[in-house]
Amino acid sequence: MGKSEKKEKKSKEVKEKVVESIVDGADVDMEDVTVAKVEKKTKKEKEEIIIPLEDLSPIAQPLAQKKLLKKLHKTIKKASKQRQVKRGVKEVVKGIRKGEKGLLVLAADITPIDIISHLPVLSEDAGIPYVFVTSKEELGHASATKRPTSCVMVCPDQKKKPKKKEGDDGKEDDYKELYEECRREVEQLDQKIVF
Repeated sequence: MGKSEKKEKKSKEVKEKVVESIVDGADVDMEDVTVAKVEKKTKKEKEEIIIPLEDLSPIAQPLAQKKLLKKLHKTIKKASKQRQVKRGVKEVVKGIRKGEKGLLVLAADITPIDIISHLPVLSEDAGIPYVFVTSKEELGHASATKRPTSCVMVCPDQKKKPKKKEGDDGKEDDYKELYEECRREVEQLDQKIVF
């Protein structure tokens, strides 16, 4: 065995020991704690965020269901790669007031809800369809930021030019089709009256 193989084996043993001790609740050396945090973080990222219905806002109507939610996240990811997304209340309000069209996605777990409660009214006046999603963390992750995001507006007709790469010719059309599909589904949700 070489030195590098011994180091890898030792670090692997340390990681296993730290994870076991965290599970058992035993004491851990301070040197090993950083390794434990990394292990925990990678497990946390893979977990799906589940928010109870009691934590959601009562004004969160229409709320996207699982199938539409996946489409919305995919659309937001592709739109943020094309730089055709507005994140946060200030940017979204500015875009709506300037007359930009798009699809507004709001997080339903924002507290206090007064932060975003004026956005549905603004978007209805401007003729922009809107939908609520359950988690601000997932919305932030989909829009290519590390921070939780309260609202995102996808603006496919934005004047910003995306950064061109050599193999990106067909991806823009795919994003537009997905966007139009999401927009149609959200408009159908808006037309249904729920009692």
